[in-house]
Amino acid sequence: MKSSGIGGQAVLEGVMMKNKSKYAVAVRTPNNQIEVKTDEFHSMGERVPLFRVPVFRGMAAFAESLVLGIRSLNYSSDFAMEGEKDDKEASKTQETLMDIGVVVFSVMLAVAIFILFPLFISNLLGKVIDSETVLLILEGVLRIVVFVAYVLLISRMNDIKRVFMYHGAEHKCINCVENGEELTVANVRRQSRCHKRCGTSFMLIVMLVSFLLFMFIRVETVWLRYVLRIVLIPFIAGISYEFIRLAGNSDNKVVAVLSKPGFWMQGLTTKEPDDSMIEVAIASVEAVFDWNAYQEKEGIAKRQNNKKNKKNSSGHGRKEQKEQSAKSVITTELKNDFSAPSDEEEDDILRALDKFFVYEGNKTVMEMGEPTSKKSEENPEPAASPESSDTQIAASKENAEG
Repeated sequence: MKSSGIGGQAVLEGVMMKNKSKYAVAVRTPNNQIEVKTDEFHSMGERVPLFRVPVFRGMAAFAESLVLGIRSLNYSSDFAMEGEKDDKEASKTQETLMDIGVVVFSVMLAVAIFILFPLFISNLLGKVIDSETVLLILEGVLRIVVFVAYVLLISRMNDIKRVFMYHGAEHKCINCVENGEELTVANVRRQSRCHKRCGTSFMLIVMLVSFLLFMFIRVETVWLRYVLRIVLIPFIAGISYEFIRLAGNSDNKVVAVLSKPGFWMQGLTTKEPDDSMIEVAIASVEAVFDWNAYQEKEGIAKRQNNKKNKKNSSGHGRKEQKEQSAKSVITTELKNDFSAPSDEEEDDILRALDKFFVYEGNKTVMEMGEPTSKKSEENPEPAASPESSDTQIAASKENAEG
């Protein structure tokens, strides 16, 4: 089916789902209830036309996903720490400022670990390696190794393990909807944990794009290398977003191959959820997305495509019927050419054979005493003419009647 357009994120004991300007956070509370909060989050592209342009819209989406993700995490963490959420504790302005502060700190930490640290190591290796190309390759490989090591390290924490399970539930729900199946626990459980529009794939694409970009942008000054890697992060994120967007709406084989590394990484950041986690993810989807209407709309399109296919197949079928009828005509003509003789023709053939076999039969009956071959050697008889043969036939018939 066509991409549903919904996306999400796993949070502490819950799932956040976003559809257009509406989002919902569903959380499993300590008393085993599902608490769902719905709100609106308007994109910068709605207010600034520049952020609707390719690459620039990716920059905006990257920043917005960080803000919304932190906001959703903060909401879910309140249930874990206090047992329930009091929405009146902080105003909207205070909440926004806190979210921005957390986002800035998170981005700075990520840049330091995944961008600047690999560059620092490659600069150290530059004292023993003269080739700049080799150093850039080592930097790119080291960046991916650090990312994988970071994921493996945090996945050992119990809380993060459960977040990864909710991450799997999020993907399974979206796959269930986009595969045209009813959104039930049983159907969701059978779906794949991997999805083309996943944030894990996005992070991996960011690293690959940065590697390719800095293979062409080379500077001799060391401090300028650090500056370029920080300044170009939004541009790299915008390009990566466009690829993820293309992958989510395309069945192209080349795109599928390029998406494979992201799927492999999702094997680390997603785990199989239990049924209670799937229920939370379903509640989050249904709070912001009418999946019944979406599947009905896509089903109509599918039926229309089936009608077109039937028309094409019916035209091909008529051609096959014509060929088959032509074959049957040829077969019938061949059968007529080699058909069995009629009754009159059969009688004429039998009469001709009787003239020969009756003569031989009479000869055998008249000479039953001894073998025919011996008699013919001792008393040879002259060959009978056709007239005598007819006389013998008439005589045998009279004897038979007597």
